[in-house]
Amino acid sequence: MELAEKIAKKDAIVGIVGLGYVGLPLVVEFAAAGVRVLGFDIDADKTAALNSGRSYIRHIPSEKIAGALSRFEATTDYSRIGEVDAIVVCVPTPLDSKREPDLSYIIATTKAVATHLREGQLYVLESTTYPGTTVEVVKPILESGGLRAGEDFFLAYSPEREDPNNPDYSTRTIPKVVGGFTGKCLDTAEALYGLVVNETVPVKSPDVAEAAKLLENIYRSVNIALVNELKVLFDRMGLDVWEVIRAASTKPFGFEPFEPGPGLGGHCIPIDPFYLTWRAKQYGFETRFIELAGEINTSMPYYVVDKVEGSLRDQGISLEGSRILVLGLAYKRDVDDARESPSLKLIEIMEGKGAQVDYNDPYIPLMPKTRKYSLMEKKDSVELTAEGLASYDCVLVATDHSEYDPGFIAEHARLVVDTRNLIKDPGANAGKIRKA
Repeated sequence: MELAEKIAKKDAIVGIVGLGYVGLPLVVEFAAAGVRVLGFDIDADKTAALNSGRSYIRHIPSEKIAGALSRFEATTDYSRIGEVDAIVVCVPTPLDSKREPDLSYIIATTKAVATHLREGQLYVLESTTYPGTTVEVVKPILESGGLRAGEDFFLAYSPEREDPNNPDYSTRTIPKVVGGFTGKCLDTAEALYGLVVNETVPVKSPDVAEAAKLLENIYRSVNIALVNELKVLFDRMGLDVWEVIRAASTKPFGFEPFEPGPGLGGHCIPIDPFYLTWRAKQYGFETRFIELAGEINTSMPYYVVDKVEGSLRDQGISLEGSRILVLGLAYKRDVDDARESPSLKLIEIMEGKGAQVDYNDPYIPLMPKTRKYSLMEKKDSVELTAEGLASYDCVLVATDHSEYDPGFIAEHARLVVDTRNLIKDPGANAGKIRKA
């Protein structure tokens, strides 16, 4: 039976490699569509939690995992790749110490798949990467056993577009870009995703799909850098950047608002643009917009710390020896994800200047281990109380979680530096609030 036919009948078994913020939503959708799913991950604690019906990601309730168990199983045993008909790879693509692409997770995973690859299977890469990765890196590894892409097995690229905790869009409602190595590869990958998304967007090659994903994130990076730079300028001019953005947003055409912040976070925007920067150099091209945006965005934590230091100085207090409370460790509102969070950089900088720094985050009770901040002393989230707020020399709002009560914070903190415009109307407490 042809794979497309098995997919159409929902007889195909789908393997999801990487059960994180990208892979796990796919597991839930495929299982809900009536498809058997085998999930692969190197973390035995994750697979054990999932097999017991427990989710480790806040916006994916355990009830959904438990409900999928009749069709879903998680495993660390990559030899079971041969059991599945379609393999969807959702592994990290970080930057190395030189800010160059680190494809080690893709390469290791693909080698593991290649060992067990059989005729008629579909391999789809979802990890964000530079144009050419699927054809130039993945394809030769998969073909090392003698099978040929487009003839013996199907090969495609379809970039993930997850936006955790977005109330308006989900895995199913976000259109899915798909690029196949051949026309038959494209048709097969579209058939697979057609089971779990409302719309697929076919493109002529994996390279186009890879480039589209980078364009999406570069667009955000450049525009966030623009408003971050304007925030610094308007601060010097005595203007409220948030009021300026609100006013500009009333234009019904030709303008899309972006919000400034203390820096970039998450697994995409701080990293992905540099994949194209690296690739461009192989073509003798300098991506000046991308690199300038990166410089501005990575400088923002230093600007925020300068603002904290200056605000404390106005109170006759030195940053060295001061007690600082950072509100929010997550990289954005109402998620439990601290990957690349500017909060971690803010803590590192302020502790390097001699401050004693604590944090509160209702969704991250314990500071996670990270590659970049491996030497940072791990902290527990402190309780947010009136007495506690008043005990700190400065409260730094780094993430505007919905659970934070702006009035409560403004009333009880001695000094607030707000990077997210959480406290929009400080009222009688305006003298204690500094925007950064």
